[in-house]
Amino acid sequence: FDDGTIVTPELLMEKRIVKKLNDGVKVLGNGELNKKLTVKAHKFTKSAIEKIEAAGGKVEVI
Repeated sequence: FDDGTIVTPELLMEKRIVKKLNDGVKVLGNGELNKKLTVKAHKFTKSAIEKIEAAGGKVEVI
């Protein structure tokens, strides 16, 4: 994703990162994040929140 992208569950489906949204989307803190993103999801792990915010992004629980 590009810097400043708003990442939604629908965008994740469009990019084929998730297959279905039946139970919502939980963002995990695996890997590294170097982009400033706004991430909208149903749940986040503590490490995911820390990495998103450390990169200058925002977390929104929907």
